[in-house]
Amino acid sequence: MAVALASTLRFVRRPKIEVVTYVQPEIDMTAHNAPVFVIDDLSIGPYAHGFGQTRDGRTFAFQVRDSTLHRRTLHVEVYRADLETTVPDSSDIEAFVDRSVVDVDLCDERSISAAVRDAVAEAESIAVNASEGNAVRALLSRITSAIS
Repeated sequence: MAVALASTLRFVRRPKIEVVTYVQPEIDMTAHNAPVFVIDDLSIGPYAHGFGQTRDGRTFAFQVRDSTLHRRTLHVEVYRADLETTVPDSSDIEAFVDRSVVDVDLCDERSISAAVRDAVAEAESIAVNASEGNAVRALLSRITSAIS
């Protein structure tokens, strides 16, 4: 019986399987070239604050403030990409957003970082829409001045 089994295995052809190994190159994940959203510093508590970088390399800062409309508000400022100083001022702000933190656990890093990530995405979309509106306004003002 062993001979019969060996003879049947001799005629069985198996497909050739090639194993391709992909080696991912080393990626430097420091904040200056991070391809993802990064929070460099995060302090938790009722007045949580911190800073980090967006996916496209722009810096942002955030802090929880007292507000007249809500108990507390998360204030996020996104700065220009071509900053020449390490400490930006009010002229470097490209977009900002204020969001209520009523549903955010200010003693949990994950909850704060998720709220900041969503606020930064909202601030970026506001900046994109505002820049598109400025281009339209500039074009309309040129047409108006040419007609006059």
